[in-house]
Amino acid sequence: MLGRLLGGRMLQYVMLIVVILVLNFMLPRAMPGTPLAFLAGEDVGLMTTEQREEVMAQHGLDRPLPHQFARYMGNLLQGDFGYSFQQRRPITDILMERLPWTLLLAGANLVLTTIIGVLVGAVAAWRRGGRADAGLLATFVFMAAMPSFWIGMILVAVFAAQLGWFPVYGAYSTYAGLTGWERIVDIGRHLVLPLTSLVFISVSSVFFTMRYSMLSVLREDYISMARAKGVPERLVKYRHAMRNALLPVLTIFMLNLGFIFSGAVVIETVFAYPGIGRLLFQAVLTRDYPVLQATFLLITMTVIIANIVADLLYPLFDPRVRVR
Repeated sequence: MLGRLLGGRMLQYVMLIVVILVLNFMLPRAMPGTPLAFLAGEDVGLMTTEQREEVMAQHGLDRPLPHQFARYMGNLLQGDFGYSFQQRRPITDILMERLPWTLLLAGANLVLTTIIGVLVGAVAAWRRGGRADAGLLATFVFMAAMPSFWIGMILVAVFAAQLGWFPVYGAYSTYAGLTGWERIVDIGRHLVLPLTSLVFISVSSVFFTMRYSMLSVLREDYISMARAKGVPERLVKYRHAMRNALLPVLTIFMLNLGFIFSGAVVIETVFAYPGIGRLLFQAVLTRDYPVLQATFLLITMTVIIANIVADLLYPLFDPRVRVR
């Protein structure tokens, strides 16, 4: 079954990767403006035409697009993402610095939103039509409607600026020189507000999916049969209904996993959190083509890998979707 699944999907994924590589190269160059101001510095307005052309030539931006694309693909096949126009450093080093912070923030968010959404969604479905269900529905609809940047700004204004409970920005205290448990606590304090903001805007999708999936399962005949046999309600809820309602939640989980590097762009920007999302935002502002290409490629490949993993996991959780 595994071989048939991979064989049937592999060609689709290969074609998709080719399209992604082309778009990954073209989209940054389709943006208005050029990176010349960030390559030449503040004196770009004083430069002659020849000097500007020389700067562009130093970075290979004067060549035709097919030549640039061939060079991009050649470097990519060697694992070379190039140098950042803005930071003048290898992009691989920059990504390695940013990845742990995004994995910490987005990974913690993925775990918390799944746990909270599943548990609260199951409770709402179990108490459907009651006050608890209505209150939870209204709460999560409100949470889903709130703009992410607004939530982040409110948390910063109240809990950081006014009350002083948490740091305003960053992932750690830069010049504090903390080590050991003190550093871990400091990182945790910096994580609270961005993580809370991310959970606030992300948990509703898991809640709604779990609630409606649970409601569908509760109407199944085997649930009625279990009750007729005298199975305790707690076992009906958790062993029969809740476990069988988790497959749609797996879909949401894999979608969120695929967007783990791009789902926190706004939050990382609001809190100046040094992750991949903020790196992408800064690269857009500075027209840093190599960084844009690297981050886009990282994001899209993560989505593809998450889809492949989902294709492999579905038959294990639900025999009805097995490849024949």
